[in-house]
Amino acid sequence: MKGVAVVDHPLVQHKLTLMRRKDTSIKSFRQLLKEIGGLLCYEVTRDLPLETVEIETPMQPMSAPQLAGKKLVFAPVLRSGMGMLDGMLELAPAARVAHIGLYREPATLEVVEYYFRSPLDLEDRPVIVIDPMLATGNTAIAAVDRLKEAGARDIRMACLLAAPEGISKFQGHHPGVRIWTAAVDQRLDDHGYILPGLGDAGDRMYGTR
Repeated sequence: MKGVAVVDHPLVQHKLTLMRRKDTSIKSFRQLLKEIGGLLCYEVTRDLPLETVEIETPMQPMSAPQLAGKKLVFAPVLRSGMGMLDGMLELAPAARVAHIGLYREPATLEVVEYYFRSPLDLEDRPVIVIDPMLATGNTAIAAVDRLKEAGARDIRMACLLAAPEGISKFQGHHPGVRIWTAAVDQRLDDHGYILPGLGDAGDRMYGTR
């Protein structure tokens, strides 16, 4: 799909299979989500700009690359997005973090915002939205809408699983935002869950169902 990068690295695919199993423990699910978060971050940040600086090694001076511009921002969608955040922060520990509190109203599947907090200078920073499931697309659309209102211009989307319906709807609203995911599954069921999927990521991570 145009604008969608499926991260097919063997480690990502293996860990995703373990997460899909219904008998995977809460502890293992949480650890695997963190690990995949780090692996996805590696791919999402592959094209970050570099600049050349002069340094001294223990042996001699040299010109060497380092990240250019301001540090990036991770924007997890609460609550399940937090499960991928720690893995990403291990890879980019100097990153800023924005928190976006959203939930789907069960009857209508409409998105309700209950919290938003971000760095003030989003317009100068790459922003990576983190949400394990891109299902109906409503939550991801609302998250990007809110970040754009706050000034963000360079926005990327990282998710564990995506449904074709969610991708289509999301790209209809935000065609310039690229998506990175570990898999694009078959479809949504009547309740807006991804099939075959892995269930509700938040409930499986926190043991709330």
